[in-house]
Parts: sequence; structure tokens; C-alpha cells
Amino acid sequence: MLGDVLLIQDKHKLAGEAIIKKILENKKHKFIVAISGESGSGKSELTHVIAKGLRKHGIFAKPLHVDNYYNTDPLKRKAWRVDNGIENVVGYNEYLWDEIHQNIDDFKNNHISEMPCVDLVTEQVDRLITDFSTVDMLIVDGLYAIKTDHVDLRVFIELTYLETKEKHTKDSRGKEVMDEVRWAILGQEHKMVQALKPLADLLITKDFKVIDAKK
Repeated sequence: MLGDVLLIQDKHKLAGEAIIKKILENKKHKFIVAISGESGSGKSELTHVIAKGLRKHGIFAKPLHVDNYYNTDPLKRKAWRVDNGIENVVGYNEYLWDEIHQNIDDFKNNHISEMPCVDLVTEQVDRLITDFSTVDMLIVDGLYAIKTDHVDLRVFIELTYLETKEKHTKDSRGKEVMDEVRWAILGQEHKMVQALKPLADLLITKDFKVIDAKK
């Protein structure tokens, strides 16, 4: 997403190094990693650290942010959710999964592909062109990313929205940005995200340690 602010900490770097080690142990052609977790849990930071870290190993990894693929306009989404009932519409079906899987198919087949990208400044959806023949690996991140088809390594961050409350309560300038609707949305997302935890291959614990989910 254009204009996103990443707050990368040592915990993200350490977890990223552990995941990179796991990737290198299992790497194959056109490898796909997916990272899921609740809002504010550190998905984008972890994705960035992994992608940058893989460059040291000669691997070009491209992030694919699922939040670019909502089926509603960013400026109209809140009202749409309220009008249709937060518990009814917030979840997996808010995303353009056909388009996500088309972009993944383009990655696997080395095609040039058009992808959506939300500009967080204007809250408009731009279109980007990517030549996937130059991309070795895809890192899909988002609330429900590990639900994506054809993923080779699924990572789940265990932090919940209640444990990252400070991130939601204030923006980067300390201004209050929350209301009852936003809390209700986070609560519904919590239910949907936590249901995906059994799909994970790796878990990122609440103190950002990386553990094998299958043991």
C-alpha cells in the first residue's frame, strides 16, 4: 500500500531472520509465503524485513498485500459495512480472491500482471504493472493471507487487536482515531483471523518468537 508507515523493531528483524532460515531450508522455484495476523500485529513490518533480507541471498521477493484487494472503495467501506451489518460482511468475502489468485497464477507463470495498490494518502486504488519473470518469491500478507491457495509456507502472528490496542487508539500524531464501529470491525476480524490459526506452519508468539506450529 502506498504511503504505509512501517515501524520496524528488533523483534521483527529477529523473527524475519528465523523465517528466512526456514525459507532457505525449503526453498523451491516460485516459492510463496503467506503471513496472517490481526490488524496491528506486524504483518507488513515482517513482510518487509523478510523481502529485504532475502536480497542478501540473491532472492527477489515481492510483497502482495491482500488489503489492496478489498471489493469496496476505501472511502465507502465503513458505511457499507455498517449498512450491511458488520458481523454479516466483515471477513473473507470482502476480498477479490479471484483477482488475488490470478496475480498468483501470473507470478507462477512469469507473466506481466496488473495489480491494485491503495494510496493511503488519497484513499484511491491505483493500478501497478509487475513483471513476474523477474520475481523469485511472493510474500502474501493480510488478515486472511494463509487462506490463499498454492502457498508453500504459512505464518501466523498470535498477537490480537486487544494486545496491540495502542496502535489502534492513536495515529502517528497521537490523535484519537477510534470509534465504536472500528472496535466492532476489529472484534469481527478477530473471530475470522483466529479461525485460520490451524492452517499455520509457523507461529509468531506474542513476544515474536518463531515456533513450529506442527510440533
